[in-house]
Amino acid sequence: MAYWWVNQNQTYEQEVKGGYMWSPKKNRNGAKNQFYDNMTLVQPGDLVFSFRKQKISDIGVIQATGHSSVKPTEFGSIGENWSNEGWLVRVNWFQLTGPITPKRHIDQLLPTLPTKYSPLSVKGDGLQSVYLAAVPEAMSSVLISKMNLNDQNLIAKADKLIFGDTEVQDELEDQIQLEIEQNTEIDRTVIQALVKARKGQGRYRRNLELIETGCRLTGVEDKRLLRASHIKPWRCCENNHERLDGNNGLLLTPNADLLFDQGYISFQDDGRLLVSAQIHFDDLNAMNIDIGKPINAGPFNEHQKAYLKFHRENIFTV
Repeated sequence: MAYWWVNQNQTYEQEVKGGYMWSPKKNRNGAKNQFYDNMTLVQPGDLVFSFRKQKISDIGVIQATGHSSVKPTEFGSIGENWSNEGWLVRVNWFQLTGPITPKRHIDQLLPTLPTKYSPLSVKGDGLQSVYLAAVPEAMSSVLISKMNLNDQNLIAKADKLIFGDTEVQDELEDQIQLEIEQNTEIDRTVIQALVKARKGQGRYRRNLELIETGCRLTGVEDKRLLRASHIKPWRCCENNHERLDGNNGLLLTPNADLLFDQGYISFQDDGRLLVSAQIHFDDLNAMNIDIGKPINAGPFNEHQKAYLKFHRENIFTV
């Protein structure tokens, strides 16, 4: 695992919400920029410290190597002078329960700062010219040591936080569920509905069955044989409305649910099936899923399309 530092003062909201990092490929004058070139060096499982407003508030786990991509439209007027051609890296972001301020620990960090392309000044201030910087292991050790135990435990499992690790995903969902259950500002009936929604039950399933009538992949319509599967995973939902939204779901047979949940299949907005290169066709055939011919599950509504976009960009493995 390698460690990185990203400055996100301008684009934090867009990048963390969207599950990515984005940078131009070169400076405005066309010159090479090491902080942009670093976007091509990251590897799945690497860890990123997100720095903004002089604090490290989030950590990210790299999901895939960087690839060419146009500037995200959600940036709006941000970076008007940036080129539209850049690098995009998919990242699984997690907000720290206890943000840290590196400047408060500069005495310990100073000996560990890289001699070239450092993300911090010798006084501990973030450098505006930096986007993505490499972090020496000694420096990362100091930063991690200043975090609380919960955040340290999360980082210890960072190499597993790439989509597909169900054990770690379950642990994260357990933590979110506990926070929901202990929230005194939420009505008890809503708490119960949210907990059931995690397992595809109760109010969430009823909402889903008003929209979906059967499995899009296999055609099975017997509700007893179908699971209520979130499109945008329960653990990734930004609020409780998304967790209960019937548009954020599909009715799938157990085999299809497993493939969709682990990112081995997804759907285009028009219903075309997407199949990951990470799953062998023989295994799909053994699961009675014939992809020898094009499969179209039928079009989705506009609300479902927004959730499917998240699934394709953050869960589906190309």
